[in-house]
Amino acid sequence: MPGVQLLSPVTETTLHKRVLKLMGNRFEFSVAHEDPTFAQTCLDAAVTEVQHLEKLLTTFSETSQTSQINAMAGIKPVKVDPEVFDLIARSIRISELTQGAFDITYGSVDKRLWNFDTSLTALPDPATAREMVKLVNYRNMILDPQNHTVFLKEKGMRIGFGGIGKGFAAEKAKAVLVAMGIKSGVVNAAGDLCVWGKQPNNQPWTIGIADPNAKHLPFSSFQLTNAAVATSGDYEKFVMIGGKRYSHTIDPKTGLPVSGLKSVTVICPNAELADAMATPLLVLGLKKGLHLVNQMKHIACIYIDEQDRVHTSAIITVNNPKTP
Repeated sequence: MPGVQLLSPVTETTLHKRVLKLMGNRFEFSVAHEDPTFAQTCLDAAVTEVQHLEKLLTTFSETSQTSQINAMAGIKPVKVDPEVFDLIARSIRISELTQGAFDITYGSVDKRLWNFDTSLTALPDPATAREMVKLVNYRNMILDPQNHTVFLKEKGMRIGFGGIGKGFAAEKAKAVLVAMGIKSGVVNAAGDLCVWGKQPNNQPWTIGIADPNAKHLPFSSFQLTNAAVATSGDYEKFVMIGGKRYSHTIDPKTGLPVSGLKSVTVICPNAELADAMATPLLVLGLKKGLHLVNQMKHIACIYIDEQDRVHTSAIITVNNPKTP
């Protein structure tokens, strides 16, 4: 799965699907409508919207606005489209909220720091780790709202939207579908998932959370409508060093990996927020993460720790969680 998936039946004749690779990930669009021709037209529009966003945000094309911002780091500001500017502004607010545990300037990290394969047999010392993330600092992004420009203050700084881009795209695709008259559907952006309305059988959508020990199996499930879900976890991306499990998720402030937690799932009304909060909640850890979520409105989370114990925020109900 990775993270979360739609468990609701998708065989009804009024439910129409489209699955394809976008933004380097598997996107699945499901819309409920009686007219199959109209449904396909709507799916086309949703795909076109995500393709448009991918061209703006990708780091794999020199012509993208993300690449232009990175190329001009330490040199000059770059004018960007309003949707890119606003996404960066919202990213900074998430960074402030999470005290830097979320940071889109993580693209600046020295790629030699972590290789999550069998070659990684020891952690770097803390001083080396900090040196490799020295350019990661959201406070060094300068935004000019009047001119819609973005400036990275330090040469070598790089931004990337891996921690928020899929949720952003899912939410934008949903907006396109809703504007076209789709009253019920699902957009699943590689596990960053938003649902609205109900299934064709008038039941809420059933969402499954991946088992951290077997990512293609559901750990638990719950019913949702008009909500979003995202999961961050190590799944197959971890290493064992000295008998301890280390996640591929790195704390952007220390350069060292997260340990002690297998996954966290975020449930809230917006896919972009769910996506953006999932990784920093892992970085913050169980105590700080739950404290933060319990202070926020309309958001909940589910942690699974190294011992497969389940920890939930104050406002969450999960159907049939597996007993550790």
